[in-house]
Amino acid sequence: MPVLRTPNTPATPAPCRVVVCRDCCCGTPKVTGVDHERQTERLAEDAPVRVSDCLGVCEHANVIVVQPSAAARAAGARPVWLGLVNDPDATEDIVAWVRAGGPGIAPCPDILGLYVFTPPRKTR
Repeated sequence: MPVLRTPNTPATPAPCRVVVCRDCCCGTPKVTGVDHERQTERLAEDAPVRVSDCLGVCEHANVIVVQPSAAARAAGARPVWLGLVNDPDATEDIVAWVRAGGPGIAPCPDILGLYVFTPPRKTR
């Protein structure tokens, strides 16, 4: 199992990761009323975050993908795509799920089911 190591700390299992789309629509003034920078910062407080160029699903802006940990992925878990994440409460729900282990470790909270979508095959 992959581990994260920092000086003077014991090894811990690698957590799930978060990808935030920040390009032509997501993370821009086109999606109004959202503090995009704060959303990314908040997610990064609890998980590694990668900022991506356009993920090709602009109609779902803001898009966040929660990727399973390596152990969960090895057990069959797959990334979960969340769209229209334009509310601080939804961001907090994602943070709580990530903190609990994310895909394959903790069940997706029912409220996040409202945001889940399947991206087109060419996007995955």
